[in-house]
Amino acid sequence: MKLNRRSVLALCLASVTLVQPLAAKAQKLTPIRFTLDWKMQGVHAPFYMAQEKGYFKAEGLDVTIDQGVGSGATTGRVMSGAYDAGFGDINPIIEQAALRPGQAPVMVYQVYSKAPFVAIVKADGPIKKLTDIEGRIMGGPAGSAVVRLLPGIIKKNKLDPNKIKMMNVAPNLGEQMLAQGQIDALLTYNMTGYFNLILQGKDPDRDYRFLNFADYGLDLYANGVMVSQKMLKENPKAVGGLVRAINRAFKEAAADPRAAMQMLVKLEPLFDAAIEKRRADWSFENVFLSKETDAQGFGDMNLDRLKSGIDVVVEHYALPRTPAVSEIFVRTFLPPKADRIVVLKAN
Repeated sequence: MKLNRRSVLALCLASVTLVQPLAAKAQKLTPIRFTLDWKMQGVHAPFYMAQEKGYFKAEGLDVTIDQGVGSGATTGRVMSGAYDAGFGDINPIIEQAALRPGQAPVMVYQVYSKAPFVAIVKADGPIKKLTDIEGRIMGGPAGSAVVRLLPGIIKKNKLDPNKIKMMNVAPNLGEQMLAQGQIDALLTYNMTGYFNLILQGKDPDRDYRFLNFADYGLDLYANGVMVSQKMLKENPKAVGGLVRAINRAFKEAAADPRAAMQMLVKLEPLFDAAIEKRRADWSFENVFLSKETDAQGFGDMNLDRLKSGIDVVVEHYALPRTPAVSEIFVRTFLPPKADRIVVLKAN
């Protein structure tokens, strides 16, 4: 059949009409609403890096990142349906899994291998060990994961709760109130308190003592990446892509922390890259990485340790049931161990 110019043009237009919907379909990204645990800090660089460098997009994801209001609040934000996934503390997941089976988020990528829960006290103050808190004033932000764990420390160490006063303090005033003697101990994450003291011109190593909850019976996991039950069941492919992108970014941020901080400066011009790089380096060395991550790869958990942590939380909150490990953490979506070896390079 002989085609004239008009026939050829018609065929070309028809081809374009067919190809365009296919191309649009191929480019459609899965939207994910992601909440952090707190305001932007150096430790959050990998999440923004995965977004800014297109790692989420390469996995077919359109991720919106919002700042958080506390590590203990992430579970509630995800459970409410306001967010599909988030970065926060694992222990509220355990609590909600016991109270509302099948509704709590599930952790899919563990970040804090060492527990960051501490009470910060003055080196020359009356509290020399955590069991000295009877008759003292403890302070911390309402809803803080550390504040919520204090009753566990009290019970574990057979202290009298009636002799311990708890004061709610604004997150930006805790270290100042401690320095002024308004509270005797500040309940916080170690990397948060340590660098807030530095920002206030204090020497945390010389003038303060950090009392780790892990040394007093609460050796628990803390922050990681959690996803909603809905996302887990309805879009496991998106969960896998989210974990791969975040894992890729964590490795890159550890290998080149200075570049990671400069990327955050572009997003927030008032971001203090120098201090936040120190915070990120310190956190990788003292919280993120451990002998456990060396053995199992970053993002994974020791299931026996997790089971022990579940038992502690159940006892602490007098929960009606003990959730199974599989209700709290799923390692199915983790990349191979060889792809989860994180090496920190300071520069």
